[in-house]
Amino acid sequence: MSKIALITGATAGIGEACARLFASQKYDLILLARRAERLDSLAETLSKEFGIKVKTVVADVRDKAAVQKLENLPEDWKKVDVLINNAGLSRGLDPINSGDTDDWDVMIDTNVKGLLYVTKVVSNWMINNSTGHIVNIGSIAGKETYINGNVYCATKYAVDSLNQAMRIDLLSHKIKVTGIHPGAVSTEFSEVRFKGDTERAKKVYDGFEPLHAQDIAEAIWFAVTRPAHVNINDMIVMATAQANTTHLLREI
Repeated sequence: MSKIALITGATAGIGEACARLFASQKYDLILLARRAERLDSLAETLSKEFGIKVKTVVADVRDKAAVQKLENLPEDWKKVDVLINNAGLSRGLDPINSGDTDDWDVMIDTNVKGLLYVTKVVSNWMINNSTGHIVNIGSIAGKETYINGNVYCATKYAVDSLNQAMRIDLLSHKIKVTGIHPGAVSTEFSEVRFKGDTERAKKVYDGFEPLHAQDIAEAIWFAVTRPAHVNINDMIVMATAQANTTHLLREI
């Protein structure tokens, strides 16, 4: 029987790269995302190209009731081997005194509460199956706070803390837990942060080669393919040109 991976935020960036990589390794997939048309297109492409089964779930991880509908999946689909908690975003880049509270709500509800909603459901499946591996996508912003990062950084610090807590709580069930913390990755991240301002988003990556989504997918694949006695607790992945959140070698 094929292994199953459930990936949130599956229609772009790291989530899509993970879907493609795991499909190429013959994993069946449960893909969860908000954009139905992109989700259906990706599912059709992967099933045709790799001969795998794909189940799509159109949902926003912020919507607790929508996430709980995962329980309506057939029992065979609840034998999830790998959960990749990838859905996450940043909104705005403002000092704390002038931040948009609506943006704060979106970040907290997506990056923290959404991750928890999905994990609550899937971790119980894994406990019932006596196996599983949860991968939480954090950020270098969850290791170092940077100017005007405030609430986004706080949500990613929360992901880091929850990753450690899951490792402890799920230890007795022999479920692996891994945190992957990327630096600058060229995805839709900056466009979302700057609310569609593509020119401002492009400038984030001026003068250096950032990470690509595939790089992070490969780091995740490394973590989930270790032998049974090995768990990668935590991994920080940076572009060669990025030492930390504020030190970049820009060759312009």
